[in-house]
Formats: sequence, structure tokens, C-alpha cells
Amino acid sequence: MHNTLRIATFNIHKGFTHFNAHFSLHVQREILRKLHADIIFLQEVQDVHTKHTERFASWSTSGQMEFLADAIWQDYAYGKNSVYPAGHHGNALLSKFPIIRSNNKDISAHATEQRGMLHSEINVPNWDVPLHAVCVHLGLFARWRRQQLSAVSDYIEQHVPANAPLIIAGDFNDWGMHTGRTFAKRLHMHEVFEHHAGKPARSFPSWLPVLRLDRIYVRGFHVKHVEVHSGAHFVKVSDHAILTATLSKI
Repeated sequence: MHNTLRIATFNIHKGFTHFNAHFSLHVQREILRKLHADIIFLQEVQDVHTKHTERFASWSTSGQMEFLADAIWQDYAYGKNSVYPAGHHGNALLSKFPIIRSNNKDISAHATEQRGMLHSEINVPNWDVPLHAVCVHLGLFARWRRQQLSAVSDYIEQHVPANAPLIIAGDFNDWGMHTGRTFAKRLHMHEVFEHHAGKPARSFPSWLPVLRLDRIYVRGFHVKHVEVHSGAHFVKVSDHAILTATLSKI
């Protein structure tokens, strides 16, 4: 029985390094492959950008999600959040197991910032119920994040059974941590790094993390291991570190 899951969350910054200095999607794919994660929660995935397709010979014409998934993650889902003349970007889920249903919900709190939550149900082999995986990217201002987490909570309470295994991960932009704790308490979830070390992980900037922006919240799991993947070499990867967790289903 496949009771242990390895998951990761990563803001890929549209496939670029800090300040868009270098196109790094190929490096990102290599690093993600080495994590051996079953499910990956991705933010700022730019699935279409006509100008970048022309500018970068190595730009994937099939879209960033398919390029990152390649032959490793057989199933994937994409939630288009931000649309502009040259293309669009949003959240994505890569999964080694079948995704049986996906829904992308607009949780934008302001017209200037398009944000969404991508909810997928995943059939993990030999589980009696599907895994509910939710990928989020929240706003830059605290009042917007409160509004967005309230919308996420309302949605979870309506659409996810209380006894179903649930993972909510992504870029919460919540350096103050208060909003996240209120959110977790309401949904009876716990944040994996907070559970292990007392505080969420430092994840930004990736080469010398100071701010605790990224999160992994779980319900129905034991947390076996957590890790922050960061360091000097991430200058050539993304401005966010990668967070991973090994979980066992209760």
C-alpha cells in the first residue's frame, strides 16, 4: 500500500531567476527531478508567452507545465490565473498518480492582482479515498490574503470531505504568519515545518532565506521529514526555495 507521499512546493518565477536575469527552466526541471517527489505544487507557471517563445531558443513551445512534467509526472493540472496580451500564468500540479478531477477557482481580492487556487483530486494506489491537493498563490497585502484564505476555507468546507486526506501548499506571501495560523486552525490542519520546528520554513530569497513565504498544510497525515532546498546555487534557479515533505497517511 502506497502510504508514504513525498511532495514539494516551488514558485518557479515563470522559469526565470531573480529580477528575470536568466532563463532557468531547464535547471529547475533537473532539480525537481532529483527530489523524487510524487506530487509537486507549482506557482507562477507561465504556460504561454509568445514573446518569450521568440526570444529564447530553449523556451518550451508545449508550455512550462508539460516541459517540467515530461516523462516523470504522468498527470498534471494547470490553473490559469493571470492573463495578458502575450500569454498567461498560474498554478500547476504535477502528479505521478492519476488526477481524476480538477477545478481552478479565482480568489482574486483586487483587480490589480489575479490570484487563484487549483484543487485536484488524485487517485493514489490502494487508498480508499482520493487525495485532495490544493495549490495556492496569495496576494501581497495582508488584507487581501485574509480575504483569499477565507475564500479557500469556504471552498474546502463545501467541497472536501472532513475525513479526506488534504494538502494545501504554495506561496502564501504570509511573512507575518498570523493569517496562516488562523486559516490552519479553522480547517484543522497543521503546517509541516511549524509542526517539526515551531515555525514555517524560511524560503525567500532562495540563496539566503529570510522570509517565511511558502507553506505546506496537511490534514490526515503524519509528517515524517521536511526539508528546505536553498543556498548559493539557487541564484541561478529561482528567487524562492523549494520545500519538500515526506508524509504518511493516517
